[in-house]
Amino acid sequence: MTNNITIDHILQAAERIKVHRTPVQSSTAINALASVEDHLVEVFFKCELLQKTGSFKFRGASNAVALLTDQEASNGVVAHSSGNHAQAIALAARNRGIPAYVVMPTTTPEIKKIAVRGYGAHVVECEPLQSAREAAAEKLRTETSASFIHPFNNPNVIAGQGTIALELLSQVEDLDAILVQVGGGGMLTGCAIAAKSLKPGIKVFAAEPELVNDCYRTFKSKQRLTNAASVSVADGLLTNLGDIPYSEIFKHVDDVFTVSEKEIINAMELMWGRTKLCVEASGAVGVAVTLYNQDFRRMVKEQGIKRIGVVLSGGNVDFVNATALFEKYKN
Repeated sequence: MTNNITIDHILQAAERIKVHRTPVQSSTAINALASVEDHLVEVFFKCELLQKTGSFKFRGASNAVALLTDQEASNGVVAHSSGNHAQAIALAARNRGIPAYVVMPTTTPEIKKIAVRGYGAHVVECEPLQSAREAAAEKLRTETSASFIHPFNNPNVIAGQGTIALELLSQVEDLDAILVQVGGGGMLTGCAIAAKSLKPGIKVFAAEPELVNDCYRTFKSKQRLTNAASVSVADGLLTNLGDIPYSEIFKHVDDVFTVSEKEIINAMELMWGRTKLCVEASGAVGVAVTLYNQDFRRMVKEQGIKRIGVVLSGGNVDFVNATALFEKYKN
């Protein structure tokens, strides 16, 4: 498959992969908070935290592993990830009966490392730098001859992630917009291509932490920018935008919005309390945008956007760490 990802690739991925068709939920309380003055808004949560391995990543990993030739598969797969892609690759490899070698930063929540090992993968830890991840993964690839599966810069992975939007648009009628978290940009790219192909008039927005806002700055400046720092409570969104997502966002994404660390944690805690959905911080960034980003809220009212699909991208939560964050960011 070339880097030119189309709706056909996403439709084929939907037929190929064996994943949960995750539910869509809503909350009257969240709708009231997302509404802007007299402009009523309905928010529909695509619950990818209920996907196998606890995040959307299993879609892309399953598609990429399924498309390996038998000869490629026999050598196994290599991946680097802050956690969710790691678990997804580990399970996808186990399902196909092949080895998995996964590089994970030392800062990854312990719950994610335990899960990856539980799926049978060999875990190698590295410093929490993109360069360190890539170097360790390349070393493993050279030593094992395994196929490297990038977490977001692989067209087969991106096509798999696009199946989220396929399902969402079939589950909720008359959506005006979808809001998708962005780190490396694989999920955003896949969902944007799917949504715009099936419903050209729909708006696609990206949600990003202020502290790691390379996509926001890139989108606004129309030039490739990266993050100097790599720290956020949204630990799954620390990576810079990938090459393929960078080439696609200007074609398919309408705007990018950011939120603070406090807003992310407040949205996460609100989701736990009001919906009982234990979304992780990275998965709550889109919710935070609907509730707290004033530019987004102003735009929603001005453009008459009433029905918004928000992807809850993951729920692999370290509960001790989460409760500490709730306490830290209390009003």
